[in-house]
Amino acid sequence: MLSVLIWLPVVGATIVGLLPQSFSTKQVRWVALWASAATLFWALWLASRFDIAEPGLQMQEYLPWIDVLGLDYRLGVDGLALVLLLLNSFLTWIAVFSSREDTSRPRLFYALILLASGGLSAAFLAQNLLFFFLLYELELLPFYLLISIWGGEKRGYAATKFLIYTAISGALILAGFLGSVWLTGASSFNYEAAIGRSLPLEAQFLLLGTLLIGFGIKFPLVPFHTWLPDTYVAASAPVAILLGGVLSKLGAYGMFRFCIGLFPDAWAILAPWLAIWAAAIALYGTMAAIAQKDIKRMVAYSSVGHMGYLLLAGAAMTPLSFVGAVSQIAAHGLILAILFHLVGVVEAKVGTRDLNVLNGLLNPVRGLPTISALLILGGMASAGIPGLAGFVAEFLIFQGSYAVFPVPTLICVVGTGLTAVYFVILLNRTCFGKLDNAIAYFPQVEWGERTPALVLAWTIFLLGVQPTWLVRWSEATATQLVASLSSVTVASAIAPESPQLESLASAIAPNLESPERQS
Repeated sequence: MLSVLIWLPVVGATIVGLLPQSFSTKQVRWVALWASAATLFWALWLASRFDIAEPGLQMQEYLPWIDVLGLDYRLGVDGLALVLLLLNSFLTWIAVFSSREDTSRPRLFYALILLASGGLSAAFLAQNLLFFFLLYELELLPFYLLISIWGGEKRGYAATKFLIYTAISGALILAGFLGSVWLTGASSFNYEAAIGRSLPLEAQFLLLGTLLIGFGIKFPLVPFHTWLPDTYVAASAPVAILLGGVLSKLGAYGMFRFCIGLFPDAWAILAPWLAIWAAAIALYGTMAAIAQKDIKRMVAYSSVGHMGYLLLAGAAMTPLSFVGAVSQIAAHGLILAILFHLVGVVEAKVGTRDLNVLNGLLNPVRGLPTISALLILGGMASAGIPGLAGFVAEFLIFQGSYAVFPVPTLICVVGTGLTAVYFVILLNRTCFGKLDNAIAYFPQVEWGERTPALVLAWTIFLLGVQPTWLVRWSEATATQLVASLSSVTVASAIAPESPQLESLASAIAPNLESPERQS
């Protein structure tokens, strides 16, 4: 069942790529739309078969591949992967739907989008470290081409920068995986066999640092984020939706799945420093966003700030913070998608993204009232206004992290307040004010341009007023993962067998003694 989710978009990409030249751009787009819709329906069907009470992997598939390398075709889904699979399938459909009907070279464009979607699904499902790395690297090619061919100004520079950063990220991840397997003496690259708890703490720190930087580039975490603003700004709106909504979440997935899962001892010791790092990222991202004049670049920097919340949740690693992190991954992907789509519509109709030029778009007669109203909703969701999906995710993260790291959590809450500041600046300059009578005759917004934003807006609203639809999938997985981490720290504190474990016990003891930690 899981393989269908991978190969269905690949087959769709093949069909799109082989369509006759007589097919118009609109016809090619409709074929791609049906292929992405079929993938989305299959993901929803898998979700209906998913047992939310089961914390481990479900629907597992295994096929021997290259035994001499320890490489297997091994798939499985749990509460963490399922949310990302649904997000990937949904945003792929949104990206295809939101693409322009006059897109040049449509066969190649839609084939690359579908191939990227299938590769991302495979990465979220992969339970073999080497298989995951291959998929992680293969994602480079379609996104590089999508940016360099259909991007905007400086697309060549942005695509090359994205390629270099991601290649470095992949090299570090491969080094971490190889070190984990070789030092543990595992016979294969299967996830269970590579768990590094038997390694000395010095080796765990080295491997964890390697993986954390590797996934931190894709996340991205400051200071490894400099590729992100240039890439997001240069990419077309549909590609930016996939970049920010799904691809960057591959870094967050890698942190929770591999950094924490493979090296829990080292992670527990580094957690206080990671919490401080998270607070610094949250403040930096929001302050950088406030300073921007390009609305697309402002949205890109807001994404950087929100990644600090995910790192804080990972550092605290309580069941509540983990569930909040998974919810934040989904909510942030949806919010970025609606913002990038709306910014693309504004740019197409008005011809600029400059905040010093834009004004009065909420004018009901000569402006873009529907687009402006949806932009206001997207800004409110990103700022964590109650009743929308962003509030639920951030509240769970802060509630779950405060008892463990109160000061970094409060700093991140301040970052949330600053998020409202730069979105007020954006909305005030873009939507309100007086239109310039000389230029305010914008093309009409078509039904197809409104629909993706309306669908995303309703999804954000429904997940905000009914948060159990979002958090229920990852609760069992969160409980199991946190319990496994707790068992490691408790065992180390009670029965230290080496000087390294004694230092671990002394580092963890204050948290174990606190009533909040015991609860």
